[in-house]
Amino acid sequence: MAGRTRSNIFITLALVLQWVACAAGHMIDLKASTKECFFEDLHANDKMTVTYQVGTGGNLDIDFWLGDPNGLAIHKDMLSSTGTASFTAEHDGRHEYCFSNEMSTLADKLVSFNVHGIIYVQDDGSIAPIEREVRDLASGLQAVKDEQEYIVVRERRHRDTAESTNSRVMWWSVIQGIVLACVCGWQIYYLQSFFEVKRNY
Repeated sequence: MAGRTRSNIFITLALVLQWVACAAGHMIDLKASTKECFFEDLHANDKMTVTYQVGTGGNLDIDFWLGDPNGLAIHKDMLSSTGTASFTAEHDGRHEYCFSNEMSTLADKLVSFNVHGIIYVQDDGSIAPIEREVRDLASGLQAVKDEQEYIVVRERRHRDTAESTNSRVMWWSVIQGIVLACVCGWQIYYLQSFFEVKRNY
């Protein structure tokens, strides 16, 4: 009995490690008027989640599309800056997901996205409670990881905005100083002309 429990724990840990290996984080530079597509080969009842966020560029918006092996749309977002698409595969085959910046003619976009999946294992009633707990723990850890990556991208975006604002304020202050110095110089010159004594020779 103890040997069977130990065997189940090892199988569960192997599944969790495989599940964690299925998780992947990526960052792509999406050029203006282009589209980038990726794919995952899934079996029926496998679960997959794609989360994405636009870090920089334009209005921070892209189009996202997720399709099944038959080319039918499972999920679609238009002009979105962040999003999450989760689904359970109904058929074996290649599932495709695309990020599109085709609506933008000038601005490139930096897109951060994560893909993670759960390989379906049929529950025949022999799964120990500790295995279920380990699976739940792995799912929770992945959610925390996704949230941390989301926060990192948000922090980078806000830092870039703050630095850009700081730069603009600095240059505006420099221009104001130059204009103020010019106005002061002109006023001194103009007022000085009132006090000059005109001499006739």
